[in-house]
Amino acid sequence: MSRSQIPRAPERPKNAPAQRKKRTSWLTIIAPLAFVALLAGLAGLDQPVGAEGEPAPSFELPTTTGDTISFDATGSGATLLYFSMGVGCDGCFAQIPEIEAELAEREIALLSVMVDPADVVAREADRFGISTPILIDSDRQVSQTYGMLGVYGHSDRPSHSFALVENGTITWSRHYAEMFVPSNDLFAELDAT
Repeated sequence: MSRSQIPRAPERPKNAPAQRKKRTSWLTIIAPLAFVALLAGLAGLDQPVGAEGEPAPSFELPTTTGDTISFDATGSGATLLYFSMGVGCDGCFAQIPEIEAELAEREIALLSVMVDPADVVAREADRFGISTPILIDSDRQVSQTYGMLGVYGHSDRPSHSFALVENGTITWSRHYAEMFVPSNDLFAELDAT
């Protein structure tokens, strides 16, 4: 094979360095803006979820005991809805007995909501000495309606979130990055509203 028969690589256009420089300049603008937007989004995650003041939807869910609980959001009194990851999160289960007694003293009902199968949740609840039924939101509709999905990277289950419902209105709501919130911290936030 002679030298003239060897295929040559296509020549680069003379403006290739200019095109590369143009791409680099766009990246130096876009990358910092994307980073700032990400930080701004993360900074707001511990803030109220924005549902405060909105009407609370009523719902009906099966429980770990085989019963069905109907939550009438317009009923009198206060109810704290506790949405958590559930199975695989010991802190999520430990949270229930941590706050139950104080809520009862305050005359606030507690409804815990998880998305795992009822029998698996019931076994975990027994392990933590939880005797109150846990509501099972297997199709995630209630969790979605209350804005509890998609927080802290969990698109398929709640993270560790609360909504206080009083007389048909969501009066307080929070998402926590921690999988267990000490009761004194939780009640201090609740009292600050």
